[in-house]
Amino acid sequence: MDATRLEWLSASDAARAIRDGAISSEQLVEACLARIEAVEPAVQAWQYLDPKHALEQARARDLERKEGRPAGPLHGVPVGIKDIIDTADMPTEDGTVLHAGRTPERDATVVSLLRAAGAVIMGKTVTTECATYTPGKTRNPHNAEHTPGGSSSGSAAAVAAGMVALALGSQTNGSVIRPAAFCGVYGFKPTHGLISRHGILKLSRALDHVGMFARTLEDVALLAEQLTGYDENDPDTRPRARIPFVQTAAAEPPFAPYFAFVKTPLWERAEDATRAAFGELAGVLGDQCREHALPDSLREAWDWQRTIMEADMAANLDLEWEKGRDRLSASLRDQLARGREVRALDYQKALARIPVLNQGFDELFLSYDAVLTPAAPGTAPKLAATGDPVFCTLWTLCGMPAVSLPLMKGEDGLPLGVQLVGRRGDDARLLRTARWLVSRVQAD
Repeated sequence: MDATRLEWLSASDAARAIRDGAISSEQLVEACLARIEAVEPAVQAWQYLDPKHALEQARARDLERKEGRPAGPLHGVPVGIKDIIDTADMPTEDGTVLHAGRTPERDATVVSLLRAAGAVIMGKTVTTECATYTPGKTRNPHNAEHTPGGSSSGSAAAVAAGMVALALGSQTNGSVIRPAAFCGVYGFKPTHGLISRHGILKLSRALDHVGMFARTLEDVALLAEQLTGYDENDPDTRPRARIPFVQTAAAEPPFAPYFAFVKTPLWERAEDATRAAFGELAGVLGDQCREHALPDSLREAWDWQRTIMEADMAANLDLEWEKGRDRLSASLRDQLARGREVRALDYQKALARIPVLNQGFDELFLSYDAVLTPAAPGTAPKLAATGDPVFCTLWTLCGMPAVSLPLMKGEDGLPLGVQLVGRRGDDARLLRTARWLVSRVQAD
């Protein structure tokens, strides 16, 4: 990566350079558009991109600066938006032919917050079909024969390929952490309810999270700080004091963090190379990392997550089922059909397990700062599928914050992600712990 080229600037550095007058937003967006023109034919990260509109936004940000108006923390910085997140000035088609040409009347809350922070909404990135499993057109920037992961395929690939420094995604199972791992970038899924989901395709109220992609942890913190907060339109958000993500993430921990190396009861799904790599990482951390076994009975959690997700999807995509099921993929039809058969009693029992699980994990975090676990079973598989979310499922079910760190490579040379998971509500501290781990590994 050549950091002297504008398209490879971090969002934090770009925002500072624009505020200082060292570069203009128009110059930055032009550089990103040139990069897109060069690599998009191979990567195919964008579902909708209007270069003229992007440049118009950039020029407006530059004019605001020249006129002395207040500049937001992301002033003039381009951001990619997953194509399930509503944008009033661009189509939002949700990765399905059933929503082709759909242009919302209003921005999603997160898009409104980005505009308020001065960001340039670059365009819409490719999502899998209705943010589920059927792949879109996007390829992995490291090897076009491999998947970028899903469902936030285009967002992860766009950041990894140098098209934008920041992009938004979503996660209902593993749709941020997994593609971040496969594409070799940072991916952050915050605590459930920390970021509003208003104006975003709804799959499951209990499981849906907004997530984000960046090439630095500083940028993750910067973006998260702009998006968290109460929204009366999302019943799972709560009024709370502003979280100082940037300040906390940049601070040194008061003592070296302790990590619980959690294999999960489904460790057999991890590839041999992944097992070996995590064994070596745990060895590097020495006494700061201890293996923590979860009870084998916790295997049921994966069934609980599937019960909740598929029942909720069947309810939220009922119109698509009734009017267009023949135009849905076989994979999505199967999910919706299973969801329609879920008993109310089983659904309620599964939901009731979430607070019980979190109570148990709260006790774990009395001894550890973060859970260390794979982001995926291995590196990105070939294009036929978006990869297995098995190592994300438990943490998504519990609504715990998680971050994927691009710290390792597999035997095939593709990125191998490290996932850190924190206690619910400790999102900023998790990023601080992540920064400590990255520094420790890089020093070795």
